Amino acid sequence: MQAKATPARTSPASFRPLDRAPAYLKLAEVIRGRILAGELAPGDALPTETALAGQLGVNRSTLREALRHLQSAGLLERPGGGKKLLIARPAMDVLSLGVSAALTLHGARFADVWEALLAVEPAIAAAAARRATPGQRAELRALAAAFSGRDMADPDRVATVGSFFRLLGACTSNPVFVVAHEPLVRLLEPGLARIIDILPQAPRRIAAAQAALCAALDAGNPDEAASWMRRHIEDFRRGFEQAGLSPDTVVGGAP
Repeated sequence: MQAKATPARTSPASFRPLDRAPAYLKLAEVIRGRILAGELAPGDALPTETALAGQLGVNRSTLREALRHLQSAGLLERPGGGKKLLIARPAMDVLSLGVSAALTLHGARFADVWEALLAVEPAIAAAAARRATPGQRAELRALAAAFSGRDMADPDRVATVGSFFRLLGACTSNPVFVVAHEPLVRLLEPGLARIIDILPQAPRRIAAAQAALCAALDAGNPDEAASWMRRHIEDFRRGFEQAGLSPDTVVGGAP
C-alpha cells in the first residue's frame, strides 16, 4: 500500500519588500567605493558636476544630492567655499559625534563607557610610551601643567583633560586607537565636569595621574604608563560614585 505524501509545510515567516534606496544614495555609494578603494585620494578634485553627471549617466539634481551626502560624511569638502569639490578625510569630530550620538541612542551608560575605557586606554598609554616623540611628550607636560595651574572654577579645566587624553592617543601613531577612544573621551567629559564641580580632591588626583603618566612616557616605560592609566580610569568611576552620581546614567544626558 502506497504511503500518503506529506503535504509541504508553509512557513509562517513573512517576507518584506526589498528596500529601494533612493538613486542619490546608490550614487553616493559608488563614489564612496572609489574613495575607499584609493582610486580617489584626499586632495584630488572631482570633475565638474556637468562632466561627472555625464560620466555616471545621471541627472545633475541626483548627483548634487549624492555629493551633499558625501560632504556631510566628511568625504568631500569645498575649501574656502569655492566651486571645486575635493576628496577629504573625515574630521575626527565628525566621526566621534556620530558614534557618540549612536551610543546615547542605544542607551549606553557611564558604567559602559568606563568599562570600554579600561579596555582601551591602558593599551593606548602603553603604545604612547613606546612611540611618543620628544615634542609630543613636551606638549603633554604642558597640558598637565595647564590643568594644575587653572582655577577651580575655570570651565576650560575639563577641556584640558580631554586634550590630554586626545594627545595621548595621537602619540600612539595608531589611527585605530585614535578613532576608538575619541567618542569615549567625548562621552566622559560631562561626567568629569560634575566630578570636578562636586569633589574638591578630584583636580589634585587628576593632576597626580597626569604627572605620573608624563613621567612614564618620559622614561619610555609602557607597563608603568598602562598601570597608571588603569588607576586613572578607575579613579574616575570612584569619583563619580562619591559625588552621588549613578553609573547607570545614560551618556549624553545630564548626570
